[in-house]
Amino acid sequence: MTDCIFCKIIKGEIPAKKVYEDKSVIAIYDINPKAPVHILIIPKKHISSLMEINKGDKNLIGGIILRLKTVAQELGLDKSGYKVVVNNGPGSGQLVFHLHFHLLGGWITKAGGWRV
Repeated sequence: MTDCIFCKIIKGEIPAKKVYEDKSVIAIYDINPKAPVHILIIPKKHISSLMEINKGDKNLIGGIILRLKTVAQELGLDKSGYKVVVNNGPGSGQLVFHLHFHLLGGWITKAGGWRV
């Protein structure tokens, strides 16, 4: 997608603070964090939303889930707890129509942050 901000970040056209990158996924700090630690895990393949994934994407999506776990551990979020959020469609608050997973954590209080 030529106008997709995440595709531009993936191509290196827009700078981002990377946490992780491999051939199929990139993890970056959110520029408008909603938690003390707010990471976006983004597949490099442009998929607009969860509604566009298919059976052929199962390894990609499974790999993203494993990467979420690893990034959370590397940032120490596994000790205090964290949330994983996917906004799917305009009614959910999805602003960038390139599938991405929000990894949120770093709250100091025992039951900090917001609850679902």
